[in-house]
Amino acid sequence: MNSSTFLPGNNDKTVRTQSTTFHIQPHSKQKVSYFHHKDVGNFHFGLQHPMKPHRLTLTNNLVLSYGLHKKMTVYCPPKATDDELMEFHETDYIKFLKEVTPENSEEFAEDFPKFNISEDCPIFEGLYDFCQIYAGASIGAAHQLASDGADICINWSGGLHHAKRFEASGFCFVNDIVLAIQHLLRFYPRVLYIDIDIHHGDGVQEAFYATDRVMTVSFHKYDSGSFFPGTGNISEIGYGLGKFFCLNVPLKDGIDDDSYVSLFKDVILDVRDHYQPSVIVLQCGADSLGKDRLGGFNISIKAHGECVKFIKSWQIPLLVLGGGGYRISNVARCWTYETGILLDTELQPELPQKNHYYNFFGPDFSLHPPLVRKMDNLNTRSELQKISQQVHELLRFLDGVPSVQMQELPGDLQGILDESDEELRDAREDQTVDVRAKLCNIHYYENATRI
Repeated sequence: MNSSTFLPGNNDKTVRTQSTTFHIQPHSKQKVSYFHHKDVGNFHFGLQHPMKPHRLTLTNNLVLSYGLHKKMTVYCPPKATDDELMEFHETDYIKFLKEVTPENSEEFAEDFPKFNISEDCPIFEGLYDFCQIYAGASIGAAHQLASDGADICINWSGGLHHAKRFEASGFCFVNDIVLAIQHLLRFYPRVLYIDIDIHHGDGVQEAFYATDRVMTVSFHKYDSGSFFPGTGNISEIGYGLGKFFCLNVPLKDGIDDDSYVSLFKDVILDVRDHYQPSVIVLQCGADSLGKDRLGGFNISIKAHGECVKFIKSWQIPLLVLGGGGYRISNVARCWTYETGILLDTELQPELPQKNHYYNFFGPDFSLHPPLVRKMDNLNTRSELQKISQQVHELLRFLDGVPSVQMQELPGDLQGILDESDEELRDAREDQTVDVRAKLCNIHYYENATRI
């Protein structure tokens, strides 16, 4: 059944059409909406590229196989428009993404360094369509939350947190998270962004570094700046009005379930109490799972899901997004399991055999395969306690809950986006060269499997 929903954008002129397939069941405690475009899994970054959009098709099929679609409203979201993408990204950059193709790429080669086009962020068939699809889903989900159409919105195709206003980065071309948060800021005074991807959520942090309207909290691997993207030290705390509204939890390889979940709950509960968010955006990058091709943590799907369950229990409006994840059978398992958590539905541990991709999940065919590797946890108890203590001390610097005057976008955010581009660009040029391609070569390309 199709329904046309008026969803307010700039000047309340935006009309977005969404295809409703199923309705929420009356016994559900929280209304959940699920956003999935049928074409989002059909794009291909390249044979040996770690990013596989096909993981989204696997996830959706597993969600359907468990019958979870019957317990939530399912939308096929419209694509983001050029204007919507340019609410954050530079006009020249969006124009470039729209016009460049593999066939005409030589004509645009001189722009590649400017927009950070590389092996990490290649030009592939349908690139702009892909960006419009996953960004449109996150924007649509933000609209749905803001209009009280749902308490929880899910878009597993989103969460691409590295893209910058004027360039691609780390497999990400358009930052759907920033676009979604910008919309939420029109309706909510305070947005809490939480990132549990193994990589630092640098693009989102950078976008909101100088505002107290958004608090960013990222749990990630940090190795003295050598692990992509090289940012995310605990010393990065925000700037100007945003000082102390940016928190980073830098971790080392091998962190296990108990250590991760305990630290997550300890930190994020204190964040909630100090910041009192009116809406939460949760990025659930699955590359923080054990045995990920580009990761180094020792976290199970249940522990990853425990973080989602903890945030859900607060019953604050919640937008849940995907992110990284490069062993795609485990990505699909994780995000399906977490869809169940968001629906208060316990899933049987044996995967449903009616799943079209059932054979892909062998040899165990389990929702919870063993992901723990024989590796040391390099995060000592004393180090984790020190991180926790530092975070709590930083939170004590917050002078009460920010009280803001509602407007289209916070004035300080508009200013920082316009005034800091040159400074941010210069700072990145002073940093070491993007190391993600090297990491991929080491951890993935030499042992690539065809999918």
